[in-house]
Amino acid sequence: MISRLQSHLFEYFSFLSGKKLLLAVSGGIDSMVLADLFRKLPFEIALAHCNFKLRNDESDEDQNFVESYAKQNHILLFVSQFDTATFASDYKLSIQVAARKLRYNWFYELLESEKYDYLLTAHHADDVIETFLINLSRGTGLDGLTGIPQQNDKIVRPLLPFSRAELTEYADKNKIQWREDSSNASDKYLRNKIRHQMVPVLKEINPNFLDSFQNTLDYLQQSQSMADDAARIVYRKVVTDDENLKIINLAELLQLPNYPAYLYYWLQPFGFSAWQDIYSLVNAESGKNVFSDNYKLSKDRENLILSQLSEEKAREEFRINVDTAEVNFPLNLSFCKVNDISDPSNTTIFVDAEKLQYPLVLRKWHDDDVFQPFGMNGQSKKVGKHLKDEKLSLPKKEKIWVLASGKIIVWIIGVRQDERFKITTTTKNILQIKLFQ
Repeated sequence: MISRLQSHLFEYFSFLSGKKLLLAVSGGIDSMVLADLFRKLPFEIALAHCNFKLRNDESDEDQNFVESYAKQNHILLFVSQFDTATFASDYKLSIQVAARKLRYNWFYELLESEKYDYLLTAHHADDVIETFLINLSRGTGLDGLTGIPQQNDKIVRPLLPFSRAELTEYADKNKIQWREDSSNASDKYLRNKIRHQMVPVLKEINPNFLDSFQNTLDYLQQSQSMADDAARIVYRKVVTDDENLKIINLAELLQLPNYPAYLYYWLQPFGFSAWQDIYSLVNAESGKNVFSDNYKLSKDRENLILSQLSEEKAREEFRINVDTAEVNFPLNLSFCKVNDISDPSNTTIFVDAEKLQYPLVLRKWHDDDVFQPFGMNGQSKKVGKHLKDEKLSLPKKEKIWVLASGKIIVWIIGVRQDERFKITTTTKNILQIKLFQ
């Protein structure tokens, strides 16, 4: 097996030569075989063990076992203990998802802090089958059926060509000791149910199932590669990258015979899951949105616009006192008493200072905001409706701030002044307010 591994490493992972490698070792048979193999190969290695504190004394015994192995073989070992159950409860995650987040966050921290180049895990061919069946049972796209990648960034999986049976045979032949996780025997978890009940039946039906499955994966990966190429070519025709926005031209998109597939491909990396809502957004009225945790997809006339959710609080407010002459955040504004007015514009307004109630408030506009547009003789209008009539795009509308006196809007900044603060023949104190772009 070691000669096969060397050939595999030479063909696919030659870049590992001379690098510092961190091996994820739980104490189970797979990771102990990984540790034994790389201990015998000319690599600089260290071990990383996670104690998730989920199986009472068993978890501590696993840690003790790995510590003993590392000491006997003079291998550097890093250990971290996690209160996984509390973390899962606090963040409303399943135990499996919580453990995965904790594990990989720590691994990446170790790589960075201890100057290791790559993390190696002991995933093997049977893991690929189980992951395939899990994704298939839950419903997935082509990307969910193409197997576990051999490399993800700094995560490398060198044992994927080997079956669980081959690892077990190697462990027996080389008298490798390991710890058996008692939870592996329980069918409470979906992966175990697939491992114990489905895969054995498939292997019974076809003794060469692993080889046949690998052929299927190869075909799926080729199809995925073709789909990737097509999506990239179409992307250049349909999508425009504008600063931090992605603008999807609907006229171009709807010419595609299977546009939902392209939307899925382009948007899936941004954490969206409500795909039917996204597909419906194409024909929705302007202003409709679909959200992921960190992104928003908006319908804006003839486009879909992808933008990152601002970390800024929507209701955040900034106070401006009577003696303030200049504001530099979040906008650049100046306040200056003048004796007369010049030509007002979208970026410079003149107001009756005695009508202002301090402190003034600088904030983002709200859906329920109403103002009286300058020159419209006291007629009220919703700010949102005015911005729509001005034909501002959704991203531009989201960047609009208002200046308010009490609850009354003085200025939709850069757009329109309010009628109620205009200069009249009785005005004694004129305040010029200017926006510097």
